[in-house]
Amino acid sequence: MRDLPVVLDGYKLTVVEPPAPKTRQDSNGAEVPVTDRDGVAQFVVSLFAKLQPQAGQRVPKGEEIKVTLTTDPGDGFPEDVRVQLIDPKISPYAIESPDGRTVSGISFKAMGLKHAHPSPVPSRRGKDDGGEQ
Repeated sequence: MRDLPVVLDGYKLTVVEPPAPKTRQDSNGAEVPVTDRDGVAQFVVSLFAKLQPQAGQRVPKGEEIKVTLTTDPGDGFPEDVRVQLIDPKISPYAIESPDGRTVSGISFKAMGLKHAHPSPVPSRRGKDDGGEQ
């Protein structure tokens, strides 16, 4: 199975490495752009994914993920910016290494990026500390 839709609404996604064209090394060691089957350039972004805290729940450690983007996200996604993935999908993979070990995991792909809307923070100011209620 490939390209399984995934819901990441419960996660904060923060840019660690801004989007850039995806490249790989050819047989001569030169960096060449990665394209899809239709010849469209692919992009990659590194994100730090962390579960959003729920009341009374301990938040586990986050994890850095690399996401392949199928469209150019454009400018405006520097480090430390909170984002959301557009149409995120995951695909499992398993690769056998030359020494006979199997490496497996999941890869992330999305159509693009958009800026996350900040969650409203309830005001803690009351009448006693100069705030209005």
